[in-house]
Amino acid sequence: MSIGIPLSTPGGVGGLSPVASISRRDAVMNEIRRGIVSGSIRPGDKLTEVKLATMLSVSRPTIREALTQLAQEGLLVQEPYRGLRVATLDTGAIMDIARTRMALDMLAVTSILDDTTGRRMKHVEASWEAYDKVAFDPDPVVQHEAHIAFHRSLWAASENSLLLRLWPATEAHLTIVLAQDQAKRADPVRAHEVHEQLVKTLRTGEIKAIEAAFATHTIDSALGLIALLQSEERQG
Repeated sequence: MSIGIPLSTPGGVGGLSPVASISRRDAVMNEIRRGIVSGSIRPGDKLTEVKLATMLSVSRPTIREALTQLAQEGLLVQEPYRGLRVATLDTGAIMDIARTRMALDMLAVTSILDDTTGRRMKHVEASWEAYDKVAFDPDPVVQHEAHIAFHRSLWAASENSLLLRLWPATEAHLTIVLAQDQAKRADPVRAHEVHEQLVKTLRTGEIKAIEAAFATHTIDSALGLIALLQSEERQG
């Protein structure tokens, strides 16, 4: 059975590289995420233990642990009699994720603004500086990881323990959405401008302006992606 990944990339199959001996399960998970972001692993592709074990030079039990964890997070789905596949998101799911993220992001924002010491906002500023440095990196995976890290930092800055527990599943779905978005309309300039506006409005502390900025970032972006997907369906 095919994993759906090209078998011709030097130094690693389909953009995946052999995994180092440290934290092998996590390294396998990271390589699969990178494959999804880069497009060498596509939504709906089937992943098998045998193929991955050979490609990544690790044992099947290690692969099994990694796949199980990714399935628990929602990046992979188990289909009866068909095995594990990379999750796919229809237009309804994309909007569900956007609306839920919006609500949770605003919960994090409220906690950040409630900190009168400014310590939580300093964490956001540091995360923005880190994102800003690599926002235009030629490697789309670097751009993706910076994007993810920035949003993770917002939840971390809130110091809300439940948000942090929810992050792995949120990141899995976000990875799928961003991979689809990047494949359809890669635009690092727009991404940078939208995130810069988020930080600028956070600095003001004006909740209505912040909410509007997050709506532009999350809801409008989801609607734009859905419009592209629906246009392709009509043309196809």
